[in-house]
Amino acid sequence: MDLESQIYVRKSCRKYLDDEIDMTPIKEFIPKAKVLNSDIDYSYKILTKDELSIRTRWKAPYYLALYSEKKENYGVNLGFIFQQLSLYMQSIGIGSCWVGMANVKQKDPNFVITIAFGKSDDLTRDLSKFKRRSLSEISDMEDERLIPAQLAPSAVNSQPWYFKHTDDGFDVFKAKHNIVKQKIIGKWNDIDMGIALSHLYISNPDAFEFEFKNKADIKGHTYFGSVKI
Repeated sequence: MDLESQIYVRKSCRKYLDDEIDMTPIKEFIPKAKVLNSDIDYSYKILTKDELSIRTRWKAPYYLALYSEKKENYGVNLGFIFQQLSLYMQSIGIGSCWVGMANVKQKDPNFVITIAFGKSDDLTRDLSKFKRRSLSEISDMEDERLIPAQLAPSAVNSQPWYFKHTDDGFDVFKAKHNIVKQKIIGKWNDIDMGIALSHLYISNPDAFEFEFKNKADIKGHTYFGSVKI
């Protein structure tokens, strides 16, 4: 299973076929995915579009509704786990897209976000088609080890991450937003950070470690944690 190669061709899929999907591989993969914080309980449901209230112009045949205990960093944990699944699904011909503008009709206080998915003939893109900030804009110096994080998807392509080199990896920072941006995308940025960390893990599965240390914020960004890769 080569998930790393999927990072460089992945696209958020918004064009789906109505083909049925065998859910067995998806259900078997999820418990095998690496968890960032094992102290946070999470769960998921596979739903159809009729079981959701969706505020997008496009719809998928299936959705993963993601749930979590509302402990500190629960969003990061969900992003980290389920981006691994997103890349796995792509590797077996299933497209997906994180969807913040959807809610479950059966209300649940632990509901967080959904992932649209389904068969598609529009799964990938060329690396040149990614619209992302340069490495020098997301780090204190250009470093090709950060390309997987650079390519990570985020809410309205906000790319809230910034990396500062350390002796054994990077200190990770999350962008601070004004009141308007915080209201629109702030609640999703922890998930975005988890997605970027997931890409770094997939690219460095043997070396990857993430921990929180007592470090100062930097201009425009809040200290988020430190990663070894």
